[in-house]
Amino acid sequence: MPALAVDAAAPVAHAFACDAARFPAPLLGPAAAAAAVAEKPDAAAWSADLSSALYNVDGWGAPYFFVNDDGDVAVRPHGAATLPGQEIDLAKVVAKAAGPRSGGGLGLPLPLLVRFPDVLRHRVEALNAAFDYAVRSTGYGGRYQGVYPVKCNQDRHVVEDIVEFGEPFRFGLEAGSKPELLLAMSCLAARGNPDALLICNGYKDDEYVSLALIARTMGLNTVIVLEQEEELDIVVDASRRLGVRPVVGMRAKLRTKHAGHFGSTSGEKGKFGLNAAQILSVVAKLKTLGMLDCLQLLHFHIGSQIPTTALLGDGVGEAAQIYCELARLGAAMRVIDVGGGLGIDYDGSHSAQTDMSVAYSLEEYAAAVVAAVGRVCDRKGVAHPIICSESGRALVSHHSVLVFEAFSASAPGRIDPATGYLLDELTDDCHADYRNLMAAAVRGDFDTCALYADQLKRRCADQFKDGVLGLEHLAAVDSLCEIVARGMGAAEPPRTYHINLSVFTSLPDMWAIGQMFPIIPIQRLGCMYPVWFV
Repeated sequence: MPALAVDAAAPVAHAFACDAARFPAPLLGPAAAAAAVAEKPDAAAWSADLSSALYNVDGWGAPYFFVNDDGDVAVRPHGAATLPGQEIDLAKVVAKAAGPRSGGGLGLPLPLLVRFPDVLRHRVEALNAAFDYAVRSTGYGGRYQGVYPVKCNQDRHVVEDIVEFGEPFRFGLEAGSKPELLLAMSCLAARGNPDALLICNGYKDDEYVSLALIARTMGLNTVIVLEQEEELDIVVDASRRLGVRPVVGMRAKLRTKHAGHFGSTSGEKGKFGLNAAQILSVVAKLKTLGMLDCLQLLHFHIGSQIPTTALLGDGVGEAAQIYCELARLGAAMRVIDVGGGLGIDYDGSHSAQTDMSVAYSLEEYAAAVVAAVGRVCDRKGVAHPIICSESGRALVSHHSVLVFEAFSASAPGRIDPATGYLLDELTDDCHADYRNLMAAAVRGDFDTCALYADQLKRRCADQFKDGVLGLEHLAAVDSLCEIVARGMGAAEPPRTYHINLSVFTSLPDMWAIGQMFPIIPIQRLGCMYPVWFV
């Protein structure tokens, strides 16, 4: 049985799924329903395949999420290699977890976080396999050795799993704060590969730097990355006090800029990293101190959700030039850290036209990185370095699902025959708009219909504010205009589901604010649902 874990009200990394136990699938308007049936004329009722297409599950969920024959969202924990008996029905998992103890359930309250460690294992293996193939197919002289940025999901179980699954690949961790560093030290010391990197980014005071140096005395492969020039003084003072020789890296401020929403920290005006003059200043200081051999890593970050391999290759190529220059200046360079940026296709569009998608595969990403580094190093005559990446969302996004209950839903507007008389009680000018609206509807003049409907609503709203019309009149007019709009072929307004959920409790970190997450019912997706006609 594939591994899974269920926690109550814990942070989520990727897809939100709502429990549709009480409600049918969202309503489609007549035009959308007719189009769906036209695509499958042999389908007498709604099907799981049509639900899968409606929610674009194959776009954002492949190869892990799909709608099974029972109409439930299911998970393939090993991706495309998952065998039929290994598939996990998410609705059945939730029923077992949330069911009463008297009936054999666990009695856990919603919302639930359901984690799939096997998906996490598959992501770690797929990332390393992509880079391994790129290295072998191009004759690259170095290797890939990635790290997981703890800030992406700081859950201890997630970090421990990544360290365990990544041990055969020398996979390490990246920390950006003292709490993250303590967690990373604990996990790597207990389960990590001795060669795994522990990358120390973020703000550095004496306490942070001292912790990083103590980690080296524990046998951890710790690298302190300088993001501000003055941090070098803190590192030198702490190393002398503790008697520990540091290994340091530098974060370069590239001129390559990611113009999208997630690229605000990139470019030469970005707030993180060292420019060319500062890099040379740090090199000169290290040389004066007799510590130039301590400089072994170059780090940069173009931005999260890099949209294309063209932008990726441009940035990596620029950074590789800096790496080669540092080697020329005498630094004992051995690692180039390409940072984060490996994107996830949240909206399923497979394009570079939105911040929520990317126009490349995992394999194409790895190939672009390896090719760009190898090309520059070959031209400069520099030995190929170890390639490190800090891929966070690409590892953890698919492995957890937040399940919450939808306890009510909005209904499409309709006119109650018992209150239809209210339309006859409108004032003369409103009643004139009403008659013109109905006459245009009979003629099929939809443009005029829309004009009179808008005019009627505005006039009624003004008279309601003046106290001429009552609330019942206003509701009757709103319902009438909505029905007329649907009769004109306008898209039916989306049904609103009401849920009991604290977004801030369930977010993995502040980076998820404003992030797009797929939302889908987890059951009854194969059912025929009602379609409202006028």
